Amino acid sequence: MSADDDDDDESVLSLSKQTNRPRDVPIQQQRINAWHPILDPNWMIVSYLILALIMIPFGYHLAKESDKIVELTQLYDAGGNTDMTEACPSIGMNYNANENCTLTFNVTKQMDPPVLIYYGLTNFHQNYRSYTESRDDYQLTGTVYDDKNNNQDQLSKTKCHPINVLGNTVINPCGLIANTFFNDKFTLGDDTTTSAPPVDDLDQKLILREDGIAWQSDLKYRFKMPNGFNSTVCPDESAESCDSTSTCCTATYSDWSCTVPAINQTDNKCYAYNYPQQDTTQYLYQTYPTIISPLEHVTNEHFIVWMRIAAQPKFRKLYGYIDQTIPAGTILNFNVNMNYVVESFGGTKSFTITTNSMWGTKDSSIGITIYSIGYFCLACGVFFGLKQYFRPRKIADRKYLHYKEE
Repeated sequence: MSADDDDDDESVLSLSKQTNRPRDVPIQQQRINAWHPILDPNWMIVSYLILALIMIPFGYHLAKESDKIVELTQLYDAGGNTDMTEACPSIGMNYNANENCTLTFNVTKQMDPPVLIYYGLTNFHQNYRSYTESRDDYQLTGTVYDDKNNNQDQLSKTKCHPINVLGNTVINPCGLIANTFFNDKFTLGDDTTTSAPPVDDLDQKLILREDGIAWQSDLKYRFKMPNGFNSTVCPDESAESCDSTSTCCTATYSDWSCTVPAINQTDNKCYAYNYPQQDTTQYLYQTYPTIISPLEHVTNEHFIVWMRIAAQPKFRKLYGYIDQTIPAGTILNFNVNMNYVVESFGGTKSFTITTNSMWGTKDSSIGITIYSIGYFCLACGVFFGLKQYFRPRKIADRKYLHYKEE
C-alpha cells in the first residue's frame, strides 16, 4: 500500500462523525425516477384539446361574472388638467384646502352587498424604492424616540430622513409613506334617495362602514399604539359634551397630555388620553386631525391601508363598504372633504363604488384573455389533428435522417 493510500484512509471520517452527510434516501441522493415525455403528434394534439376544453368555458365564466359586477366611477379632481372633466372644483396646490363637494351616482342596476368604496390615484409611484423604504417599523409598532432621536437606530434614521424631525420636534410616524397619507374624507349624504320599492331592509338608512378594511395581521402585529399611551373614560361626560368645553383633560386628568377629550367611535364614549413625550413629538393625529383620532394613532384602518404600497402608478385603495342592498333607481350622494393635492405630481383623484364577485372586482380582460388562448389551443389541436390524419409522419422514419449528405 502506498503512502498516498494511507493518507486517503486517514482523511475519511467515521460514519458517526460525518454530521453533514446526506441521508441515504432517493430524494437526497438524487435517485428519484424521472419521466421524460416524448412530444409526439398525438400527445400534443390531445394536450391542446384538453387545454382548450378547460380554458374556453372558464374564460367565458370569468367574463360573464365580470359583466354582472356593477361599477360606477367619477373623476373628481383632474389635478389641473383642463382636458379632463372633473366632478369637483380642483383645489390646485392648496394643501389642506378643506373644500367640500358632492358626488352623485345614479344606480341603474341593483347592487348586492358588500358594495365596496374605493378612492383612486394616478401617476403616484408608490413602488419607488426610496419611497417604499421610507418608514420606521419600530416606530409603527410602538417605539417612541426622545427629542433628539438619539435612541433611533441609524438605519431607520437614514431611511426616514429628512422626514423624521421638524425643527426640534420628532415626527411620529416618520417617513415619506406616512407623511403623504391620503387625507380626503368621504361621507354618505343624508339626502340619498331611492325611487325603487324596498329590498330586504332598505327601509333602513344606508350606512358607509369604514371598519374591517385593513388586514387583520397588520392590525394585530404591525401597527400599535405608542409605548406609554394611556386612555380612560371621562367620568360624567357624554358624547355630546366631549368637546373643548369639557374639563375632563384640564381638571380630572390635568397631568395628561390631552387638552380636549376624544370620542371613541366604537362605544361612543368620551375619553381622556395621554401620549408619551407629547411636548417634543408630533403624532399622527396632530398631522391629520380631520382623519385620525387621538385614540387610534397608527391603528387607524385608513392609514394601514395606505401603508400597503401599490405596485403600479395607477391604483385604488379600499375606503369602506356598504353592507346593504342598493336597488336600481337609488341616487347616492357622497360628500367629499378635499385636502389631498395631486397637481404637484400631475395626478388625478377618482371615486368608485362597485360590487364584487368570487374572482374579485370588475375586469373582463382576464376572462377574454383566457378564452382567447383557449381558442388558440383549439385551433392548434384541430390543425395538427387534421395534418396528422391526412399527412401523417412516421416517427423515426429514416428518410428524414440526413447525415453527411453526398
